[in-house]
Amino acid sequence: MASFPIRDQKNDHLLTPENSALVIIDFQPVQVNSINSMDRQLLVNNIVGTAKMAKLYNLPIVLTTVNVSTGLNEDTIGQLREVLDGVTSIDRTSINAWEDKEFVAAVKATGRKKLIMAALWTEVCLAFPALDALKEGFEVYPVVDAVGGVTKVAHDAGLRRIEQAGAIPVTTPMLFCEMQRDWNRTETAAGFMNLFIETGGTAGLSFYSHLHK
Repeated sequence: MASFPIRDQKNDHLLTPENSALVIIDFQPVQVNSINSMDRQLLVNNIVGTAKMAKLYNLPIVLTTVNVSTGLNEDTIGQLREVLDGVTSIDRTSINAWEDKEFVAAVKATGRKKLIMAALWTEVCLAFPALDALKEGFEVYPVVDAVGGVTKVAHDAGLRRIEQAGAIPVTTPMLFCEMQRDWNRTETAAGFMNLFIETGGTAGLSFYSHLHK
């Protein structure tokens, strides 16, 4: 059992803690409550798990909301806000986050070209900035099980649109494993297992049982 040395994490074609950033857009109560493309609790579990993944592997995180300062909307949901304590939230009035100067500046300031993106709704607040980011030369990785639309048709259409433009779909378990890569990376191995346990699902049950024998 001999692993190869860790590859160059800045130039790896796969996602690594050193070549990617997490972008989270508009996970606010109104948006979450309007999702009809998937179970809302599962949606919340997955976006919280995605945020915990970014914290565990020290990814830059860009968080943004819409219309909080105008009083028309509430801030990021509490479950996510707790995980992202210390992350500055950028409020906007633009529906397309890529049309907000502070947001675009924050994304570019990460220095990362691989953007792991999650937004509500898929068909609008994910699709529009994803298309713009792709056009500017970024690689976009939508977290397809941590985003949702007002209908399943709308969600699917949004994903098809950005995938046809070059976006690369990922899921939360895929992200966890792509960041960890090797059980021998012991500094994050326990946290890696906890991501599955806290997010739920069969893998989480299995890891929990293993840890509590």
